Amino acid sequence: MSSREKKIRRFLSKPSDYEYDELITVLGYFGYRELKTGGRTSGSSVHFANPGGRVINLHKPHPGNGNYVKKYVMELVIKVLKENGDL
Repeated sequence: MSSREKKIRRFLSKPSDYEYDELITVLGYFGYRELKTGGRTSGSSVHFANPGGRVINLHKPHPGNGNYVKKYVMELVIKVLKENGDL
């Protein structure tokens, strides 16, 4: 099993210690890149888009949380990836 497959499998298992950087890596495997939303008022809202124009909107973890992605965010991303035919 390749490193990529292991990382995707880990993501799909929705571990409680899943970090935001890991999520960025996995979304990158499917062609999604983080869109830079500027300004002080952008808050924790983050947008990822792929070359086909599909967008995933989510909330970035707060720094005091250990940078761990919430379970509901992982479930949302899995749902969107499945709906878009990426998974």
